[in-house]
Amino acid sequence: MAKLTAAERAGLPDSAFAYVDSAGKRRLPINDESHLRNALARFEQVNFESDEAREQSRTRLLNAAKRYGIVPIGFITGQLESERKAGGRPDAGDLPSGVVTLLFTDIEGSTRHLHELGDRYEELLTDVRDLTDRAVSHSGGREVEVRADEYFAVFESVEPALEAAVALQRSLAQHDWPAGTEVRVRIGIHTGHITWTKGGYIGLPVHAASRVCDAAHGGQVLVSGVSLSPDDSPRPDGIAFTSLGTHRLRGLPDAEELFQVRAEGLIADFPPPRPT
Repeated sequence: MAKLTAAERAGLPDSAFAYVDSAGKRRLPINDESHLRNALARFEQVNFESDEAREQSRTRLLNAAKRYGIVPIGFITGQLESERKAGGRPDAGDLPSGVVTLLFTDIEGSTRHLHELGDRYEELLTDVRDLTDRAVSHSGGREVEVRADEYFAVFESVEPALEAAVALQRSLAQHDWPAGTEVRVRIGIHTGHITWTKGGYIGLPVHAASRVCDAAHGGQVLVSGVSLSPDDSPRPDGIAFTSLGTHRLRGLPDAEELFQVRAEGLIADFPPPRPT
């Protein structure tokens, strides 16, 4: 990695750095892939002014990693361990285990939003997280993990997960976003047996729920056929389902029937599910 000269550093915008302190000092350059990898490795060596500044810097690093196609496994693992030690991540006593319903969300076009909004993207991301937290907690769900623009929550049954998904899509559609910005979030719901370990939830249903989310379009809620069985399980009032057929989801041994969730205030028409 070529070290930035003073002139090169001065010519970069603030958005090319993961951390800018209150005095305007800019640290952890993320202007290209090599500097980003270096910033990921040096993150724990920086003395941040506040927990909020640290979180904002972490978000910028993860968004930059997504933009360059980097999967920073070591960085993410280190962050989760730090949060768990600090009491910021739930432990086994806080989360349900066994047969549960999992909900994943992902912001559609997050890289485009980042390019268009620059530093204002943090405001958008914060608003999406706040709306998601509100919908999940109001329906009795629990946040498990947040990574950049992705969110993972768990529910004890499918009904509250469906309620949270519908409430979230409605609140996103009604929110006042930055001028000219249309924010759409894809949501996937899947039910299965998972186990909590020291490193978090494990089990194929976690991967299945993530893949169901990947298959959705922004503004759409997809739910697996497994989550809708048996047919006599309770369903929230005003919610209907349309079968989209059986689809192969990457990494899963069997094809899965996908259903689109329909309710007042939700977009009704979408292309076929996205390949995962």
